[in-house]
Amino acid sequence: MVMDFETDEDSKSIKHSTLVDINGVPLLSAMINGWDPIWNFKARPDDLLICTYPKAGTTWIQEIVDMIQHGGDLQKCARAPIHERMPFIDLYYSKFNLSGVEEANAMASPRTLKSHLPVQLLPPSFWEQKSKIIYVARNAKDNVVSYFHFHRMALAMPEPGTWEEFLENFMAGKVTWGSWFDHVRGWWEAKDHHPILYLFYEDMKKNPGQEIQKVAEFLDVQLPESVLNQIFQHTEFECMKANPMTNYTMMPSIFLDHTISPFMRKGTVGNWKEHFTVAQSERLDDLCAQLLKGSGLTFRTEL
Repeated sequence: MVMDFETDEDSKSIKHSTLVDINGVPLLSAMINGWDPIWNFKARPDDLLICTYPKAGTTWIQEIVDMIQHGGDLQKCARAPIHERMPFIDLYYSKFNLSGVEEANAMASPRTLKSHLPVQLLPPSFWEQKSKIIYVARNAKDNVVSYFHFHRMALAMPEPGTWEEFLENFMAGKVTWGSWFDHVRGWWEAKDHHPILYLFYEDMKKNPGQEIQKVAEFLDVQLPESVLNQIFQHTEFECMKANPMTNYTMMPSIFLDHTISPFMRKGTVGNWKEHFTVAQSERLDDLCAQLLKGSGLTFRTEL
């Protein structure tokens, strides 16, 4: 994400976005003007796309992938902040001359890209080119808590309101990038007809070595045990939280205000218990049972 800031005072402030409907999915209003280039994005056969619902372990899997691609070389993985190493193709913010598509287009192959788009909004060229995709899904309860705190500190996101209000909007699919239920289910079903590695955040927490090995195999990379261990140690939560190349502290504070909440907050399974009431927990359980029924998808909310 290459920042090209203007110098007047007005450009140093940012307003909370509103949501607009794009093909039935709520997205940031700024994306409306950039939607055609996003939809018509030209994927390449050797592209790797990392896709998640927001706050489902995106940066974690990005760093794991980058480490695997560079054989565990810490210096190479510190060449730039993660958001510059892997363009975010959904990103469009004309005021600051930000376009993830333009960044990706300027990048030599092979590219690793990032998106939060649900399966039905993914640019068709990814399917046509049969580009590999890694998807990470996180249980709804921890995901919504993390997403709530992200809205508090990400100043370009819509105002989150209270926890209760945000949870209601999340359950109704009225948050940016839409319904969590549709997202995780849509990508789960897509893996049956496309080269998609579908991972679970909870598995990555419980057995990171095994999941890192899965990623390496998916990328056709063979690494010795010593390098896999180094990748595991480098991508542990506390290490990434302290790493300026992954913790987003290098992003200007007009976008992310870490004094409100850090970008990397807890990185655990089960922190939802500090936010949910029993009634809220039961309602979300019922929704998961109803909206994921018949998919074969199950999530752990504690380890």
